[in-house]
Parts: sequence; C-alpha cells; structure tokens
Amino acid sequence: MTALSRPARAARPAVRPAPRWAHLAAHTITLLALPSGIWRLGLALGLHLGYTEEGYRTVCPPGFWGPGYLVLLAVLSEGAALSALGLVQRWGEVVPRWIPVIGGRTIAPSAVLIPAWAGVAVLAVLWTPLAAWWSMPGDDMTPAGHTVVGFLYLPLVAWAPLLAALAVAYRRRRRREPARVTSP
Repeated sequence: MTALSRPARAARPAVRPAPRWAHLAAHTITLLALPSGIWRLGLALGLHLGYTEEGYRTVCPPGFWGPGYLVLLAVLSEGAALSALGLVQRWGEVVPRWIPVIGGRTIAPSAVLIPAWAGVAVLAVLWTPLAAWWSMPGDDMTPAGHTVVGFLYLPLVAWAPLLAALAVAYRRRRRREPARVTSP
C-alpha cells in the first residue's frame, strides 16, 4: 500500500431498515411543529396574530427577551421534532463518521430509547390537553384568534403517540435476533 492510497473501509454493521410507515411518521412529526413555530416567529416579529393588545404584551413582553424566548422556543420545538428522524435513519444507530473520536461507533439502543420515551411522556403532558382547546378560556385572544391558534396547535396532540410508535419500531428493529430453535 502506498502512502497515498486509502485504507479499506470497515464493513458497516448490518442494520435492518425502518418500515415505510415509520419513515412517514418521522417526517410527519417534523411537520407537526411547523405551524405553531411559524406562529411564534410571527409573534416575535411583532404581529399580534390573534391576541388582544394586553394578551400580546403578556405573551411577548417588550424588549429582547420576549421575542427572543419565542424564537428560541420555535427553534427548539422544531429541533426536537427533527430528532425523531434519528429513529428511522442510520445516524440514529451508528454515529456519523465525520464526528471526531466516536464516529462510526454503534449507538446503544438505550441511548436513543430513553430520551425517546422521556420525550413521549413530556409531549403527552404538554400537548394532550390541547385536544380540548376550544373549551379552554381565551380571554386574552380574539374569538377568531382563539380558533386559529387552536388549529395551529392541534397537530401537536399527535406528536406523543407518533413518537411512541417510532420508539417501539426502533426497539423491534434494534433488538438482537433470538436464537432460532429448529424442530427435528
């Protein structure tokens, strides 16, 4: 081998691909957070978007921190939604090679499943009550704004069950194959 030739790459570990429905569910999760995130960005830009003047000042106080908080919340929500892709993509099973020191190593399923199930619990607590949005008071919002915001946040109710289904599929795919018993 010359100094310029590349060493042969190690064989990639065999990974069963995620089912088609899991890919669809993961991509759907990334879209669920978009409507509320875009709405938050509009609030951060100074648009009242369904709030009364007083309600808007409560949600987005003047200064840097009110809008900054809304932008941060929108970005973190979409980032969390995008992390669901790790349950169906190769980078959720093997650390990408470009990452120093640990690149190419297999990720332990528990390192993915523990945060996934914690996310399911948090998301269920946060978003499931929104299924009853229209029965909640909206004193700081206009009637039309209360309705529109309900439709923007309603998709988030599906986030926890979809993530739970992805976690189950990930676990099934990553578990070791049991020893096969053959009959005589």
